[in-house]
Amino acid sequence: MTNSIRELEDAELIFVIGSNMTEAHPVISYYVKRAAKRGATLIVNDPRKTDLCRWADHYVQIKSGSDIAYINGLINEIFKNGWADEEFLREHTENPDDIRAWVAEYPVERASEICGVPVEQMKEIARLLGTVKPATVCYTLGITEHICGTANVKTLANLQMVLGNLGKHAAGVNPLRGQNNVQGACDMGALPNVFHCYQPVTDPKVIEKMEKDWGVTGLSDRAGYKMPTMLRKALDGGTKILYCIGDNSVQTEPHMAHTIKELQALDLLIVSDIFPNLTTELAHVVLPDYSWGEEEGTFTNTERRVQRVRGALKAPGEARPNWWVLQELGKRLGYDLGFTSSEAIFEDMRSTATSYAGITYERLDDVGLQWPCPTLEHPGTKYLHKDGNFSRGKGLFSKTEWVPPAESPDAEYPLILSTGRRLWHYHSGTQTRNSVGLENLFPEELIEIHPDDAAKLGINSGDYVKAKSRRGEVTLRAWVNERSNPGLCWMAFHFAEACANVLTIDAFDPETETAEYKVCAISVEKVRDGEPLVHEMARQARP
Repeated sequence: MTNSIRELEDAELIFVIGSNMTEAHPVISYYVKRAAKRGATLIVNDPRKTDLCRWADHYVQIKSGSDIAYINGLINEIFKNGWADEEFLREHTENPDDIRAWVAEYPVERASEICGVPVEQMKEIARLLGTVKPATVCYTLGITEHICGTANVKTLANLQMVLGNLGKHAAGVNPLRGQNNVQGACDMGALPNVFHCYQPVTDPKVIEKMEKDWGVTGLSDRAGYKMPTMLRKALDGGTKILYCIGDNSVQTEPHMAHTIKELQALDLLIVSDIFPNLTTELAHVVLPDYSWGEEEGTFTNTERRVQRVRGALKAPGEARPNWWVLQELGKRLGYDLGFTSSEAIFEDMRSTATSYAGITYERLDDVGLQWPCPTLEHPGTKYLHKDGNFSRGKGLFSKTEWVPPAESPDAEYPLILSTGRRLWHYHSGTQTRNSVGLENLFPEELIEIHPDDAAKLGINSGDYVKAKSRRGEVTLRAWVNERSNPGLCWMAFHFAEACANVLTIDAFDPETETAEYKVCAISVEKVRDGEPLVHEMARQARP
């Protein structure tokens, strides 16, 4: 996040797009609701009517995969009506004339045709964005899990620069990260193209620094493979060994049948986890991991806040922390990392990274610190790009063009499937489905379908249906409600017995290789009558 979570409460306008935050980020949604109750304008943009819509002043039911056209249309209207922050554009951006020309190709009439949002509603949303300050943008995987996910994010950055909503309190572009420590994992270098703290592996000066610190020579100056490429190369022998740490790839990667083939082609699959799952079933070696309550170290949350954690429980049996296992492997392969604790690893990281240099375990004893924190005296950074001072100097606009999803409905597969998360379960259900209480609240996956589509197919809530794509099929019960647009169905991926990723398409963003989980073509047909859904499920259909 460019800004801090608590700043959401101070925003005068909150623009939420592609984020089911009440279920996926309930703590953050608390601050958004407080702002809305105070009088802030809340605009929720999503193909599916999420629970947050109950607090929204405006709900925009956008077509899945049309975000670029929609946002470019809003920017066009903002320029047309003189609502752009011309001073910010002049003082803090590099190519403001370019963005004016690019979005001129997206008058609201054209944008409306693509995104399905009425012209007058688009004009009203543009007016609010252009006249209410400070305004913040929040997005989640509904923006990034597309073949154009990177361009989607850049388009939102374009919007906030045009409005002058960067480098200010209660403003910014704020991604809500998918897991509790995904930010920390990225900070630590769990990406194929950077060392820790986003230092490029292609930079000779960075390589020289790392070689000196680690006492090695010959570090590669080439970026590694991203996950889809690693898996794909297993089929031709380009990837021979895969070590998965807390990742149930079979269930979470798109096109499950193809993922299984890729994993089966490996010479060696090692999985470190705390419970058996679909991926451990394929593993040659399974290592017992520490659980979250047994871990010692740091977590970094979505607002860049580094926080200290201590193990509350002693790990059972032969379970070991992953850093210890990796170090032992290193010894056997000829290189001893020499670490004796998680703190030692943290100290090594901050010694070669300016953004973490001022963060120590001692300073984290309270509520943590937000990076960048370059010195021991620095208080941490609540929001980035203060006063329009970007790390590259001036902000650079990016040209973004709308492209249709990789797969569109047709006669054989006339419906669109989008996927996401439910409140009661987390990721592949490895942990939450071992909780009796959570299983009782939501014990099975359902496919949500609009009443118009259900009526055509003779389907009622509780009926068993077969959902089918070009990649596979699942049988599960239907949940008929008005949360989604007609023509759009919705599922989660928490349940191995009826996993959405049996159906999803293995099409990826060319830059990040993030899969297009939010759009694929499916058919749905009734298999047999079922029983009425339990009350907790029906309750969720309120919006």
